[in-house]
Amino acid sequence: MTDRAFAVVRAGALTTVQDLGRFGWAHLGVPRSGALDPGAARLVNRLVGNAEGAAVLETTVNGCAVRPRCAVTVAVGGAPCSVTVDGRPAAWGTALRVGPGALLEVGAAVRGLRSYVGFGGGVAVDPVLGSRSTDLLSGLGPAPLADGAVLPLGRESAARAPVDAPPWPGPPKELVLRVRLGPRDDWFTSGALHTLATRAYLVSSAGNRIGLRTEGPALERAVPGELPSEGMVLGAVQVPPDGRPVVFLADHPTTGGYPVVAVVRERDLAAAAQAVPGTTVRFVPVR
Repeated sequence: MTDRAFAVVRAGALTTVQDLGRFGWAHLGVPRSGALDPGAARLVNRLVGNAEGAAVLETTVNGCAVRPRCAVTVAVGGAPCSVTVDGRPAAWGTALRVGPGALLEVGAAVRGLRSYVGFGGGVAVDPVLGSRSTDLLSGLGPAPLADGAVLPLGRESAARAPVDAPPWPGPPKELVLRVRLGPRDDWFTSGALHTLATRAYLVSSAGNRIGLRTEGPALERAVPGELPSEGMVLGAVQVPPDGRPVVFLADHPTTGGYPVVAVVRERDLAAAAQAVPGTTVRFVPVR
């Protein structure tokens, strides 16, 4: 077992291959996709000596287990979780060496939702439109991990980051999303805009990589009917007929017909990726 690859022993609830996304294809209906917490993906890559855009594994809620067929440097970051190698506790949030045939287990998230597993050399699945990311909406990229699958690894670099245990931002206790109102804020009453800016919402369990759904007060429309489909951007806060805001994440559709009341600043979306159901959400309008 000397080939550069790993076998999936336990795929977990949803584990996908992600890099920083595929840019420039929205005009063809292809979302950006990519890691929902790009800072965590960049950091695990740095720890194992990869370029920041190398492909990693993104786990959801309950982790995964893999068995490398070669010796490889690994780092697990993002949502804090237990890490074991052949049943022995190993370090989370720093680089470790895993031998050929050893079982690397990434446990359930203790806080947050999504953990990231970086391998020296990166996950070397074939790129599609310039990215190795799994896109759940369009179906581009590799399929989500399944038990028994074997994924290739790239050639490992001899260079390593000098940081042994970098600081990791913790999952948010309260998700504060800075938004710029528009482009369709005029489709809502002044009372609805006041509600958006002052009332608390909760993260719904119905969310996924396409969008973070919320529970809370409905936003009242000033304009009835629906829009013709128009372009959607990352972070768009779309309001469906039930009036509860939906924040579009990395696998969002590139067009939509429900009005967008505001757009979240991109730098706030990594925290949205780690917000567990029931987390308080506040929308803060900024200029």
